[in-house]
Amino acid sequence: MSENKQIVLASRPEGAPSREDFKFIDAPLPEPDAGQVLVRTLYLSVDPYMRGRMKDTKSYAPPYALNEVIKGGTIGQVVESSEPNLRKGDLVSGMWGWQQYAAVNTGDISLIDTGEAPITAYLGALGMTGLTAYFGMEDIGKPKDGETVVVSGAAGAVGMIAGQIAKIVGARVIGIAGSDEKCAYLKDKLGFDVVLNYKHEEDMSAAIERACPAGVDVYFDNVGGGISDAVLRHINRNARIPLCGQISSYNQEKPDIGMRPQTLLLTNTALMKGFLVSDYAKSFKEGRAKLAKWIKEGHIQYEENIVEGFEQTPEAFMGLFSGDNLGKQLVKVADPE
Repeated sequence: MSENKQIVLASRPEGAPSREDFKFIDAPLPEPDAGQVLVRTLYLSVDPYMRGRMKDTKSYAPPYALNEVIKGGTIGQVVESSEPNLRKGDLVSGMWGWQQYAAVNTGDISLIDTGEAPITAYLGALGMTGLTAYFGMEDIGKPKDGETVVVSGAAGAVGMIAGQIAKIVGARVIGIAGSDEKCAYLKDKLGFDVVLNYKHEEDMSAAIERACPAGVDVYFDNVGGGISDAVLRHINRNARIPLCGQISSYNQEKPDIGMRPQTLLLTNTALMKGFLVSDYAKSFKEGRAKLAKWIKEGHIQYEENIVEGFEQTPEAFMGLFSGDNLGKQLVKVADPE
């Protein structure tokens, strides 16, 4: 335990990220200061939002610096601690990112309750992606019994949870995904009412019209682009549109110019609201408790795609943009001791 392998951003991707944009380095094992613990990484998360932070542009979070560790969700085990509230062997979650070891401030990590769910759930269904689905749907979407809810990117980590939350309240849920396997999973395993494979639809607007004869009351938007243009043409009066992600445009070097939605929003008195899960930080405990309850009751199921090996992290990340993953994409770095 004398060396720490890290992955840093070597260059800012132009278009789709490639292996050359990432660099593996060997660093000294960090030594924790007062108020810190040394953590060994067990699992790390790769997420679409990370692509935005690889651009040197102003956004809701500062861009990743070149030649610095890529920060993201992580689960680890405490291996050295002088803090009374954290002991060696404790399992914790935090944001120390793509490295095998980290010295982390105790205020920046949370203890994991292994009695609630498997530890990987704290990067997915009980982590940022589950909480994103929960607050986006509960606070902005607010689906009601009998309403029609459309979820794009429905087989992703956020989308599958968002759709199941709408089903819990009795809504009719239409999912949009990009493979027959994903569509079958959403319909047969998760109980979505209708699932559209956008790759098979020549006219997406016509497909939405067939799937939503009564119009769309809630659209949980994970993808943007032409799919969202098609859905927006069918929104009902007082529709709600949680704007969660725009993965269709993350690798584009020029702005994505498409339909202007203002007229549709105005004439339908509809609400479209972008949101960040961090906006709800004070309510994370409440949201996680609700999600855990639904998981235990069987109302919410989830999938994880786990890639083995720290060295496979860049490939796992790049796979997000070719639709390789069903559910949450994780990298297993090590087993707990």
